Amino acid sequence: MDLTTSHEAALRESVRERYSFLEVRNAAAVLKVTNPAAFEEIQDVLDGFTLRTSDFLTPGGQETQLAARLNRSFRSRGWREARVDTRVRLELRMLPFRPDGETEPVVVDTETFSEGYLVDNFKDRLALDVEWNAKDGNLDRDISAYRALYDAGLIDGAVMVTRTQEDLRMLARKLATDAGWDDARGKKILGTTTTTNAEKLKPRMTRGDAHGCPLLAVLISADTWAEGEEPA
Repeated sequence: MDLTTSHEAALRESVRERYSFLEVRNAAAVLKVTNPAAFEEIQDVLDGFTLRTSDFLTPGGQETQLAARLNRSFRSRGWREARVDTRVRLELRMLPFRPDGETEPVVVDTETFSEGYLVDNFKDRLALDVEWNAKDGNLDRDISAYRALYDAGLIDGAVMVTRTQEDLRMLARKLATDAGWDDARGKKILGTTTTTNAEKLKPRMTRGDAHGCPLLAVLISADTWAEGEEPA
């Protein structure tokens, strides 16, 4: 499946300057038309977000603080976690054998339940997840959830916020050096290739894992970092 470039026209310049993007099925253009208010809120959150030095250097920050900060911004605007569960009811109907005097069918009901995956943020037929530096298997989980939501007619498309790889790895090591960390310790920051990033997400998008669901990936990059921008 080919990547599309509708984000170049659909997104604000201030957002385009600070993030990179991947998309399929002209997701940005689709979401801008079908869900204009929610799409504007996504851009508001992205405009107000900055990547901090502490997101690299604070213990645990790579996995929790950044994602929590973004999720709080969405929750304050009315976005909520959501999950699609599947419940299937089957009815077995055995018809009567009248020569034996049977007059009524015998009905046996069974029901199966399958619990779905949580989506970080859901609003107005849009699903959005933040995957900063988690295990790359989360990408399969998230895309599977988008596909189920879309096939069920519950969303018009999905957005995933993740990150670039090489430019952020170089930035992280520079910040570690500036902080006085030794080289071995600095290389551990964003050093693994088995975490969520653009390099892991792109092949999943181009092979069509999302099926018919328009999917926009927003990539936090070195351009998103703001020097000296630290929490109070």
